[in-house]
Parts: sequence; structure tokens; C-alpha cells
Amino acid sequence: MSWVWALLLAAATLGLVLLLMRMMHGTGADSPRAGWEAIAAALLFGLAGYGLQGSPGLHGAPKEAAETIAGDPAALVAARKSLDGRDKPLDNNWVVIADALARHGQYADAAGVLLGAVDKNPGNADAWLALANALVGHAEGRLSPAALYAYRHAAEAAPSHPGPPFFLGLALARSGRLAEARNLWADLLQRTPPDAPWRSDLQEQLSRLDALIARQQQAQGQPRPSRETAR
Repeated sequence: MSWVWALLLAAATLGLVLLLMRMMHGTGADSPRAGWEAIAAALLFGLAGYGLQGSPGLHGAPKEAAETIAGDPAALVAARKSLDGRDKPLDNNWVVIADALARHGQYADAAGVLLGAVDKNPGNADAWLALANALVGHAEGRLSPAALYAYRHAAEAAPSHPGPPFFLGLALARSGRLAEARNLWADLLQRTPPDAPWRSDLQEQLSRLDALIARQQQAQGQPRPSRETAR
């Protein structure tokens, strides 16, 4: 019975994505064939993974609530879109579709769509950043080599954008690499203009990270880190 629900969910997801793509490209038959073929392939891979690793007979295990931004798929998408302080026009169809999937926690499907985006345009910084976040979300907060690769390409495509270093720092912190995350955020804060709309949020996140590092080092009997860069 679980297989029936899995197949129905995959079919519904594919139908929703194709509907969104058709709305964006018009009602005619001009939707990019490569796009929906990539999405269908991603769904098939997901079903295959479910068949190999899934355990539908087991009861679900409750999980503790994660961070406000990183643990909430919709908040993660909203934070990425608003980090530069302006509302972006919805002209990046691949990212729009992937965001719709990511908001519901369908990170694997979102990553499949975004792979098509970066393949079509390797300079699409938004797609690289969204792909990196989707890969981290799919790995339940772990920073995989593939996600790190995507973050680096996002930074190369948009060197002055705060998104890649901020979300890479968030992924590093969630992976327990607190010192690396702090160095990244401290450097970003130094490069951030005083009137940048995201500066206060970055300072707050850095202060929280400093407090966490200080507690850990105090427990280990180590000196507290300097906070000059957070001022």
C-alpha cells in the first residue's frame, strides 16, 4: 500500500511541476522537453531510492525541532530570496519551480530541477545557491561535497552577493564546523556596507554563534575567541 501512495505522490508532483512550467511558457506545447524529462528522471531516482532504502513498515520517528531558518523549508526559501533586501522579479522559471518544491520539503525534486537550470546556464548564481541549499536540506543539514561545490559556484557567479557565504556559513554551523562558520560570517560582516539591510541580521547570527563557541570553549577550558570583527 505504501508503494501506491509513493507512486501517487510522484505523479502529483510531476503534474504540478508540468502545470507550472506550462503556465510560465504559455498554454501551447512549447514547454522545454529537456526540463520535464529531467524532472521525471529525478522522480524515478527518488522512487528507486525509496525502494532500496525505504522502510514503509516502520513507524515514523519523531525529530527535534531544528533552527528557525534552516529547519523550516519555507523560511529557508524566503531568507534566500530576501537576503539582498529587494524583491526579485519571478523571471527565473527553474528557480521558481524549485522553490515551490523546496517550500514543501521536497529537496530532492527541487535539486533535480535546479540541475537543469545550472546545466542550461552555468552562470545562474540564484540557481547554484538554491541548489546548494536544497542539497543541504536533503542531507538533513549535513554539508556534502556536492553542496559545497554548488556554494562555490554560486560565489563565483556572484562574488559580491551575501547569499553564498551566509548560507555556506549556516551549513557549516549546522555541520558542527563552528570556527569555519564564524570566520566566514566575520569576513562577510567586514565586507558588508553599514547601510546594508541584512547587516543587523548577520550581526545577530554572528553574536549567537560567538556565544555558542564561547560556551563550548568554556566547557573545554579554552580561552574565549576575540569578537572584534563582530562589532
